[in-house]
Amino acid sequence: MMQEFRYFIAKGNVMDMAVGIIIGAAFTAIVKSMVDDLINPIIGLFMGGVDFTNWFIVISGEVAAGTSLAAAREAGASVFAIGAFLMAIINFLIIAFVVFMLVRYVNKVKDATAKKEEEAPAEEAPAGPTELELLAEIRDALAKQVS
Repeated sequence: MMQEFRYFIAKGNVMDMAVGIIIGAAFTAIVKSMVDDLINPIIGLFMGGVDFTNWFIVISGEVAAGTSLAAAREAGASVFAIGAFLMAIINFLIIAFVVFMLVRYVNKVKDATAKKEEEAPAEEAPAGPTELELLAEIRDALAKQVS
């Protein structure tokens, strides 16, 4: 079992996966900031100045009107955090769209590279004697044997 584990760890795929996870975490932080700092204020503007991130419904517990989601959770109230859920959906859609665009770009580059390889002129075989020249050589060789 240890040998299998060493083989698994030694494979390049594990390192590729680790790099992907690290970059994904950093990318998630960027997208979260974009949603929190850029998109939510715009959505709030269209919704009449409502703070989208603090949009929640209290299920149980006492929460004063105008309390933030963090304060409501801190007070021990059970809340239905609609805004947080919608933010998660927006984050997912943005990340999915950017990943789609990256994959699309990589596929275009791969297709262009493959097309260039196909279009590259194949090396022609060295020109040898024609059929007529071969027949003439055979005739001359037979003529020498007969003489």
